[in-house]
Amino acid sequence: MSNAAYAYLGSSSLAPDAGLTLQTSGGPADNPRFFTGFLTAPAAAASGLLAVAEVARTRYFRPVSPASLDPVVTAGSDRLRFESFSGCCGVYARLDVLPSGIDGEIVAHGTTNVDVNLPLQRALSRIGQADPMHLAVGPDDLTVTTFDGPIVERKVPLPTRWLRGFAEAQVLTSGFDPRAELGITEARALLTRLSAGDRSVVWALPAGRGLRITSRPVPGAICLPGAGRLVAFKPFLRYATRLRVYGPAVAAGSGPVASTWELSSPAMRLSLTLSPEPHRGFSGEGAVLEALAADEVADDAELVSALLSWAELSQKSATIDVDALATASGLPAARVRDALTQLGTAGRVGYDVAEAGHFHRTLPYDAAAVDRMNPRLVGARALAESGAVTVEGEIAVVRSGDQTYRVREATSCTCPWWAKHRGERGPCKHALAVRMVTAGVEAEAVEVLA
Repeated sequence: MSNAAYAYLGSSSLAPDAGLTLQTSGGPADNPRFFTGFLTAPAAAASGLLAVAEVARTRYFRPVSPASLDPVVTAGSDRLRFESFSGCCGVYARLDVLPSGIDGEIVAHGTTNVDVNLPLQRALSRIGQADPMHLAVGPDDLTVTTFDGPIVERKVPLPTRWLRGFAEAQVLTSGFDPRAELGITEARALLTRLSAGDRSVVWALPAGRGLRITSRPVPGAICLPGAGRLVAFKPFLRYATRLRVYGPAVAAGSGPVASTWELSSPAMRLSLTLSPEPHRGFSGEGAVLEALAADEVADDAELVSALLSWAELSQKSATIDVDALATASGLPAARVRDALTQLGTAGRVGYDVAEAGHFHRTLPYDAAAVDRMNPRLVGARALAESGAVTVEGEIAVVRSGDQTYRVREATSCTCPWWAKHRGERGPCKHALAVRMVTAGVEAEAVEVLA
């Protein structure tokens, strides 16, 4: 598995007189720390951070030894976000520490990944509700002040698969709507029945104040793919006040889809987003490919990236204002959204289902890396540029190696990929190539008319 390397000025550390200090790849030089202050609900925050770390160390499909314990932390506008993916990349976990959970000042945006090793896990597990927990997050140090002794963390590379997972989860969840809300009593009854080994795909249907589990999808149901993957929630139940569930609309006969399950309290939200099936990782879903296929998307992403970096200095909202970006960039809102998807492939953009908006991570953006992480996109461009696509009305013929495939309406294809996945994991490279060629022809027609 390849990794993405980011430059940091030092190692993370935990010292009794200074606290826990997180390294960052961002933040102005005159602001060595982009957050310093106390957390107002320390026990809940410690439990939530441990849950995010637990997801990072777990492989829910074909369990093996843990490979990563490095949640990503972002300080932005008025909150802190801790994020991770499971070792199989099928569960995306995030802890949002909201403004009411912070007693301190965020002076700059910044992002880093934190090594939650065994000593830090032990320190967090001993934090009580009356114990102080002080965080200082900056480019040179990361400090958590507790009653335990010093702990020094070492920076490790961010897995490239996580970057692909960030992009796919961002696109999938941006199509979610709230589907159910449960009080904590009903949520506890539901979650305490879960078995860690349950990998079946079931459906949850709102019924009264709770959820009724069924084996088949019906309108209004929520997909619960591998209920055992919600087990990381259980320790946080004592601090939560409600459970919200988000997902796409489904109909009778729908296939498995992703869903987001969120426990919240006034000070923070802990969410787990589950891939459509336990054996499927977010990094291979292919939801980003259509947005990345346009010729202008890389240039648009460069422009939007610059605007986001400038806006960090004065941004008050926790989410990105797409309409404001469209006005500032002169681009249509649809192209701004595609640019955000491109930036998401570099890990720079996420999506918050609770607030129905994108948020910004301060990570380097490399347009060339987008192609390297999406081989279907590379294959489609090669086919389109080599003249392998012939469009004849609703049917296109694509020559790929020694084979010839037919693509109908730039969606369905006669290739083995389409036969296996039926569009559930994004378009095949042949359908993508047809869309690229068709878009190019339409653009030339517009230029001629102009």
